[in-house]
Amino acid sequence: MIPTDDASTRKREIEDKLRQEQETLNFIKESLEKSDQLTKNMVSILSSFESRLMQLENSIIPVHKQTENLQRLQDNVEKTLSCLDHVISYYHVAKDSERIIKEGPTGRLVEYLECMGKIQKAVEYFQDNNPDSPELNRVKSLFEKGKESLETEFRNLLTRHSKPVPPILILDLISTEDEVETQEEVTLEHLPENVLADIICISGWLVDYGRNQDFMNVYYQIRSSQLDRSLRGLKEHLRKNSSSSGVLYSPAVQNKRKDTPTKKPVKRPGTIRKAQNLLKQYSQHGLDGKKGVSNLTSMEGHDHDVRFKHHVDNLNEKHGPAAGKDDVLDIEIDAYIHCISAFVKLAQSEYQLLTEIIPEHHQKKTFDSLILEALDNLIQEGESIVSAARRAILRHDYSAVLTIFPILRHLKITKPDFDQVLQGTAASTKNKLPQLITSMETTGAKALEEFADSIKNDPDKEYNMPKDGTVHELTSNAILFLQQLLDFKETAGAMLTSQVLGDTYNIPLDPRESSSSASSYSNEFSKRLLSTYICKVLGNLQLNLLSKSKVYEDPALSAIFLLNNYNYILKSLEKCGLIKLVAVTQKTAEKSYQEHIQQQIQTYQRSWSKVIDYINEKSLPAFQPGAKLKDKERQMIKDKFKGFNDGLEELCKIQKAWAIPDKEQRDNIRQVQKQIVTEAYNTFLQRYATVSFTKNPEKYIKYRPEHVAEMIDKLFDTSA
Repeated sequence: MIPTDDASTRKREIEDKLRQEQETLNFIKESLEKSDQLTKNMVSILSSFESRLMQLENSIIPVHKQTENLQRLQDNVEKTLSCLDHVISYYHVAKDSERIIKEGPTGRLVEYLECMGKIQKAVEYFQDNNPDSPELNRVKSLFEKGKESLETEFRNLLTRHSKPVPPILILDLISTEDEVETQEEVTLEHLPENVLADIICISGWLVDYGRNQDFMNVYYQIRSSQLDRSLRGLKEHLRKNSSSSGVLYSPAVQNKRKDTPTKKPVKRPGTIRKAQNLLKQYSQHGLDGKKGVSNLTSMEGHDHDVRFKHHVDNLNEKHGPAAGKDDVLDIEIDAYIHCISAFVKLAQSEYQLLTEIIPEHHQKKTFDSLILEALDNLIQEGESIVSAARRAILRHDYSAVLTIFPILRHLKITKPDFDQVLQGTAASTKNKLPQLITSMETTGAKALEEFADSIKNDPDKEYNMPKDGTVHELTSNAILFLQQLLDFKETAGAMLTSQVLGDTYNIPLDPRESSSSASSYSNEFSKRLLSTYICKVLGNLQLNLLSKSKVYEDPALSAIFLLNNYNYILKSLEKCGLIKLVAVTQKTAEKSYQEHIQQQIQTYQRSWSKVIDYINEKSLPAFQPGAKLKDKERQMIKDKFKGFNDGLEELCKIQKAWAIPDKEQRDNIRQVQKQIVTEAYNTFLQRYATVSFTKNPEKYIKYRPEHVAEMIDKLFDTSA
């Protein structure tokens, strides 16, 4: 059983909890009632607010719509007014622009082009909206006048500021890179920068808005004239400032300028004058023993073309009598070669300028027209040189081909640059240079062939033969001509190859060459072809010399003649290096000439046989010392002495007038002959020194051995 106190206590606790719970329940009920009341109040407020909003909306929306309509109407009015102002402005364009158009674009190009833009828009408006309006004709007329003014301004700017390039600057421009002493690059400024900008601006407007291409014709005509004038100015500069020695004068070289890079003078090509100078040099050094033996003359003559002759006459007047035809011709050739290089450089520069001014799809055609006059003049001058060479060849002046070699070589070197410059031009323009090269190669090959034939067929004229047996004129001329080929061996080889002369010479080709590149094959073939040609000329020369030697009645003089010529040929080939080229197809050429020389020496030595026979030991009778000689025996001894003395004197007298220009050969022949004769004569004297064959021994023993040696030492010496 639970104690009574505890139960009472427990009961009170439960009652307290119930009471607390009842209070909590009452509080919750009261809160719910308040919340319901608040909710009812809020619903009432929201309902009232909604009602008011609906009333406001019903009032505002009509006002908003009305305002929007009013705004739209206002915008329409403003746009209409703006369009009206714009349209009205077109009617004022002619009046507002007339003064500007009349005054022209000079000095205010930007403003002028803006004015032209307004006029163009007015034209477009009237054409689209009111084609019958008199205003259309007015603005059209004004537009055409403005366009004409722009075309005139284009022409005037281009004409006023386009000037020929100074010759000094061109010479600096075409100098090779390895000759540049400074790192400064030579550039051409054809037009001032501000002028160029205006020209480009006008060009662009005429293309885009003017629908005009006539300005392109104006452009190429003006620039073509300046290009031609630049080349002519260079040519005149070279003519005026070339010294008689052929060194090109350029103030850019003589006076170092700050604004132009300084170049070394361009090296001159070997030409006719070089051959003549070589000939003079050989004459002075005694290789041929004669002066004036060369007939290598200039191709300049009375039948040269008028323009070329006019330049020659002018140069003769300026340089005076000291400047010969060859000097004048060299100046012309140098000028032409420099003009070829100058044309390439100037044409490249012109194309760069053209690309800035002319639209891309018109650039090639305009450039073709621009360079045509200068290119035609250049080609015509080249053809003039070729024609003059042809006429000279008809006169059998084959040295004229030497004028073609430096030009042809330079044309071939420059051809890649030519091809690059002419890329995109008409086929007729591109073919001009190849046609000139072909013409030169054909003429040159013909001259080479005819020269070889002329060497073979040169007539044996007695009056033309050197009386002293020295080198013949034909030999010196032939060798000098061949030496020029060495300076231009690639050009000459290609010249022969171009005419397919391989069939003529029947050159055996190395089978291994068939697998090599076309270039190396061509070079090797050309080299062998040229070697064969030189061997042919030398062979023809040898045959002709043999024929000419028969003109001499004295076999010894004939031998001396051949000896001198063979020796001259061999020494000349060795000295200039031609022997290496000859050896390409004839490896024993040097040995062959040496054998020919020895054969002629032996032939010459036989001329002394009749003298030596008088004192030859085999023909001497045997006498005992102190024995008395018979009259017949004494007379025999006297005859031997007399025959020797007379023969010695006669040979020395005759052969003293002969010539052996080569000192080494001359001394060698004297030494050998002196040894043979003095030994035989000394033996002869010793045999008859004790034999009494005459009462007047001094009459027969006229010379001592040393005297004989002295006489032989004076052979081939007219001054002795």
